[in-house]
Amino acid sequence: MKVSDFHFDLPADLIAQHPPAERGASRMLVFDRATGDVRDAMFRDLPQLLRPGDLLVLNDSRVLPARLFARRAGLNTQQKSPEPTGTIEVLLTEQIDPADPGLWNALVRPAKKVVPGETLLFSDPTSPAGEAVLRAEVTSLGCYGERTLRFSPAESFYETVSRIGHMPLPPYIRRDQASAPDSDEDRERYQTVYSRQIGSAAAPTAGLHFTPEILGELETRGVEVRRITLHVGLGTFQPVRAKNVEDIRLHAERYTLPAATSEAINLALAEGCRIVAAGTTTTRTLEHCAQQAAGLPLQPHSGETCIFISPGYEFKIVSGLLTNFHLPESTLLMLVCAFAGCERGREAVLAAYAHAVRQKYRFFSYGDCMILL
Repeated sequence: MKVSDFHFDLPADLIAQHPPAERGASRMLVFDRATGDVRDAMFRDLPQLLRPGDLLVLNDSRVLPARLFARRAGLNTQQKSPEPTGTIEVLLTEQIDPADPGLWNALVRPAKKVVPGETLLFSDPTSPAGEAVLRAEVTSLGCYGERTLRFSPAESFYETVSRIGHMPLPPYIRRDQASAPDSDEDRERYQTVYSRQIGSAAAPTAGLHFTPEILGELETRGVEVRRITLHVGLGTFQPVRAKNVEDIRLHAERYTLPAATSEAINLALAEGCRIVAAGTTTTRTLEHCAQQAAGLPLQPHSGETCIFISPGYEFKIVSGLLTNFHLPESTLLMLVCAFAGCERGREAVLAAYAHAVRQKYRFFSYGDCMILL
């Protein structure tokens, strides 16, 4: 199967540049997995679509304001330092060791100017003196702008990054990246209301639609709500470069399956209840855990997953999927096509996307959503 098989045409004006005025006000396309039929609804209708006894699983990862801007201080060796450049943009994509807050994978640009041994200085833009509040040495380089950074010990590292950093908005959300790469609106709305565990380089966007009131109504109606954590990493930012689907390899991402969630999943599976995943990150985590369990009951644990789900995959846990509309030829769209369930799932999902385009749904991170049941 070709990656190009998952292409669709999308008018640029349907790419949402801002979230809706209120959380929960998005439109929602309802997709019937048995038939491929679709109908238009609103996200606030979700409590009426789910049944008592259903289990809804959320990803509670919290986005780190991980887009930083640095200046170069030169090489830490006897080599001649490269010629000075302007601002270096640094996107922290993954903390390599959870016990070591100073060691990170990152994307940098312009990448050619940033070499191993280079020291990057990060300033507080609110400080009139502009002194560096963080320092990082480039320790290794990878492909496509990837670098490994070793930050010098700093008190309250995460607080400092949150203060000087910006939300890592996708490039199709247009902001002035140098002077105003995000806004107060982005700071609030590019987080889910239930985010707790900081560590993601992008939001699990299916969760952006939820409000405390909608979550409360779901539980009042008998829907059980549980959480996992998957920290969204580099794979979200790197485009698919393979031509064939079978050649795609994803970067590993860290996850945690808590005891309360594993117990709820085991019970739901035993009783034949639906398990609805809020987002592709939740779906991938649960299906990876199923593979690890190899048919046995799930056990609470933490680990890494690079699971890639494409048409032909047999889902073992997830029986309902809430998700945003995804980019053409993306691995996330491939997962949705795999989940469609009905015969000719790829064609049915692309037909649903065509309907969404005709009806002028809003696409991508700040856009509308669909639910497949």
